[in-house]
Amino acid sequence: MSEAPILEVRDLFVTFAGRVGLGGGLMGKQATVSRAVDGVSLTMHKGEVLAMAGESGCGKTTTARVIMGLERPKSGEILYEGKPITDDLRAYRRNVQMVFQDPTGALNPRQTIYEAVAEGLRVHKVPGDEKEQVARALSRAGLRPPERFFLNYPHELSGGQRQRVVIAGALVLEPKMIIADEPVSNLDASVRGEILRLLLELRDTLGLTILVVTHDLGLAWTIADRVAVMYLGRIVEIGPAEEVLLRPKHPYTKALLDVVPEAGGLERPILTGEPPDPTRVPSGCRFHPRCPLVASGEVVTLGIEAKCTGEDLGLLELGNEHFAACHAANLDSSLTAAPAP
Repeated sequence: MSEAPILEVRDLFVTFAGRVGLGGGLMGKQATVSRAVDGVSLTMHKGEVLAMAGESGCGKTTTARVIMGLERPKSGEILYEGKPITDDLRAYRRNVQMVFQDPTGALNPRQTIYEAVAEGLRVHKVPGDEKEQVARALSRAGLRPPERFFLNYPHELSGGQRQRVVIAGALVLEPKMIIADEPVSNLDASVRGEILRLLLELRDTLGLTILVVTHDLGLAWTIADRVAVMYLGRIVEIGPAEEVLLRPKHPYTKALLDVVPEAGGLERPILTGEPPDPTRVPSGCRFHPRCPLVASGEVVTLGIEAKCTGEDLGLLELGNEHFAACHAANLDSSLTAAPAP
């Protein structure tokens, strides 16, 4: 894309220290450090939908929270429209809103729907007719006629309606970007499609940029323009949705696709090995302890076993703006390491 990105994430690192008991502290024991986000870089452009996918614990939600300004990174920089978000965090949070995973937990059970949606207007002291702004946001979120919902409480609505209220609470500030953390994971299957269609309609009508955090690559196929796959705190594959989902280059992406119900019927391989531990990142490719190519001995045949277990590989461009961090994927290419888009 030729236009400047609306959001840039540059070499982001986030760590969390474990707890050390009194006895351990007196004996000089050091806290373990969890590398939750371990060098993430990406860009997003106006009107784009980017899906960030991976298993639980891969760092995708922490990345989203740091982008939102809810967590502080150990190092790295986040630029919004070319400026660090720390320059004016209040203004940034008006332009970039978050839709949380659990609509029931996101809404105050003692607030009416009107109060819940109007809260952002009052916090940011937005001028104008408050009632009209709340009604417009509810209508855009698909709750029509909006006045019908003003005096309702969250428990009086269905799960899908509550999620629409949360979306309306974000839209009322007329943001330029929305970060949606697992926006349909707590909803019935019959409602998920409606919420995803709503997000795409908002992108088309309002020009919103949307970052969707998900564990489901099937959802990414439905909604995303680009897909970023995370493993153990790092993006291991990123590119156009069609490229990544139809022609995956990284074994981890292929393993995630194997568990999508539509991919291969009942006879599908299962990703083996222990879930990743962010306090003990393996040397070399961080996926190699679970990699099917390593387990099958194929990396020995290919002559890259030493690289897989000992050489930490950055993202390599494999064509069509498709990047992956895999020695096997790069075997047939003479390309060199390049920064992720």
